[in-house]
Amino acid sequence: MSYLVLARKCRPQTFEEVVAQEHITETLKSAIEKDRLAHAYLFCGPRGTGKTTTARILAKALNCQSFDRATPTPCGTCDSCVAIAGSRSPDVLEIDGASNRGIAEIQALRERVQYAPQGRYKVFIIDEVHMLTKEAFNALLKTLEEPPGYVTFIFATTEPHKLPPTITSRCQRYDFRRIPAQQI
Repeated sequence: MSYLVLARKCRPQTFEEVVAQEHITETLKSAIEKDRLAHAYLFCGPRGTGKTTTARILAKALNCQSFDRATPTPCGTCDSCVAIAGSRSPDVLEIDGASNRGIAEIQALRERVQYAPQGRYKVFIIDEVHMLTKEAFNALLKTLEEPPGYVTFIFATTEPHKLPPTITSRCQRYDFRRIPAQQI
């Protein structure tokens, strides 16, 4: 059995478990219920506030097989939810923008966008997206402007001011707040 960091072991699995970010989780749940989903989200805020965790929960909500459409309460037990929680889902690609920051990586992502998902949505989570190069952002822009209907992008960053306006203008932005010590 491999070692798993405590923060990943105890990571929230539902929107209700996310602490001190109700302004975001409630908005996302409402958007899912009303079927008013965006094709790109920008999650910004300090480290450790739940950006990547919320992105994974949103991916589960979009692809949960226990319901016939996206749901704000993913079951956590279907094949899709288990695969996403275990980072094994072919429909959810999580990329570290700090180490995959070049145009070649974004071109590979653009290739993957063209293939239909096994579930309902193909979700691309790019963590530390502000680390991408200018050329990589330009390569991403075309896909971000006209994505297939089954693709959702979620960008997470601690430094949103480093993103080009052409990218941020095409995303729904959510600002995560620091978690108060009492709630931790």
